[in-house]
Amino acid sequence: MKPEYTDISDMLAHWAKQQPDAPAIVFGDTRRTWSQLRERVQRVVAGLRAAGLQPGDRIAVLDLNHPSCLELTLACALSGCANAVVNFRLAPPEIAYVINDAQARLLFVGPEFAAAAAQLRAQLPKLERVIHIGGDADGYERWLDAHAPDTRVHPTAGTDCFLQLYTSGTTGFPKGTMLTHRGMLAHARNVASSQALDGESRVQVAMPLFHVGGTGYAFLALAGGAPIFLMRQPDPLGALQMLERERITHTFYVPALMAAMTQVASGHRFDFAALRTVTYGASPMPLPVMRACLQLFPKGTLQQVYGMTEQSGVVTILPSEDHENPAAAHRLVSAGKAIHSVEIEVRDLGTGQPAPVGQPGEIWVRSEQVMAGYWGKPEASAQAITPDGWYRSGDGGHIDADGYVYVTDRIKDMIISGGENIYPAEIERVLAEHPALQDVAVIGVPDERWGEVPKAVVVLKPGATLADPNELLAWCRERLAHFKCPKTVDVVAELPRNPTGKVLKRTLRQPYWEGRERQVA
Repeated sequence: MKPEYTDISDMLAHWAKQQPDAPAIVFGDTRRTWSQLRERVQRVVAGLRAAGLQPGDRIAVLDLNHPSCLELTLACALSGCANAVVNFRLAPPEIAYVINDAQARLLFVGPEFAAAAAQLRAQLPKLERVIHIGGDADGYERWLDAHAPDTRVHPTAGTDCFLQLYTSGTTGFPKGTMLTHRGMLAHARNVASSQALDGESRVQVAMPLFHVGGTGYAFLALAGGAPIFLMRQPDPLGALQMLERERITHTFYVPALMAAMTQVASGHRFDFAALRTVTYGASPMPLPVMRACLQLFPKGTLQQVYGMTEQSGVVTILPSEDHENPAAAHRLVSAGKAIHSVEIEVRDLGTGQPAPVGQPGEIWVRSEQVMAGYWGKPEASAQAITPDGWYRSGDGGHIDADGYVYVTDRIKDMIISGGENIYPAEIERVLAEHPALQDVAVIGVPDERWGEVPKAVVVLKPGATLADPNELLAWCRERLAHFKCPKTVDVVAELPRNPTGKVLKRTLRQPYWEGRERQVA
């Protein structure tokens, strides 16, 4: 990996010059070299400028994984724009919210979402054009072919945003996390130093590109000059077959996908001799799944990571040796140690001062990887990032005497299910509109497959009845992405509250998490 890039355009130019004919992106039968990738990105730049986009403008992508999303993100970096990659698992009202919040002028849509985009079109007043990617109605390739490469690069500061990924919001609406040239390149550099990732690596990108575990991981490969082997979507058997067929050296999964892999792998014999690193994170890894993965993948390959979109991805790593050392078995419930050039402290919740070793508090992170802030939300940005650069993660935990970070509770009540961030406020906002409910709280409860899943605890209005709690689940499914919907509902007489009226979610969660040392990833 080149020691320092000035910006994303420098990264792309470097590898297009150093290894023009080497593969950069492999997607099914499509294999594009670095020189081809750079030319296509320059054509996208020309298309964006021809459409009248100016530096600071946003586009949006609503699609399963496809090389075009990476091309558009790179082109935004070169032109001064930003790509808001939409979580395709969101419900239609949520999709409309994200596109409108980003003020996207162009929308690029995959064939699976063409009908949904057409239905939402009237609700997107600032959207000027929809361009279809792939399928019978493909317009993306024609759009590229209509423009000659534009080699001009917009002069950028390191803190300029070129990628906008949306995280669920504590107020019930997603927030656009503005990721920057400096942050994404620092992340690639910091993680690569612990992953032995170089130009000889072959990197599988299986996770969705709307997730930092997808696009962030892809940028590790791009920064290191390694080819990306991109999956349309994370299919368990297909991912395993690709590892063998393409001699993949590095990959990243969420535990829910790995759990499915251990199931489909039975009866198959795979050759994973090329594998150097299987990184996992974004949600809890149940110990039975971890044990199965230690059997499935070669010795010395498993690495756990802890991170967040606001830090461009990874901030800690639990290395393979800590997975396989019986004397360090207690560390399997930790998130590992801070990676190169990342500072982590646990701060006392009352004073904001560093907590003593082993004492609980809020996990704070400081690094060059940090976001520029939340798009259009200066107050939320100021609350998240201190004047001296510390990001308040909202996660509770402690650090032991050896520097291992233990994430034990979620201060902001966020639920991480199968690698997806779910804020209870989003679900509570929807349930509160149900005519039979007086009070509602949503908590995360353990799940062997997904790590944790949402549970709704509700209080009925006086005189109201609920024939079947599943009625509430159906209510949510009509208004939210299915992965956010509660899996179970409990009806109670009242919710526990403190003297100021705040619901005591810790009290609600306690019976379900009893006996479990680790509660979150």
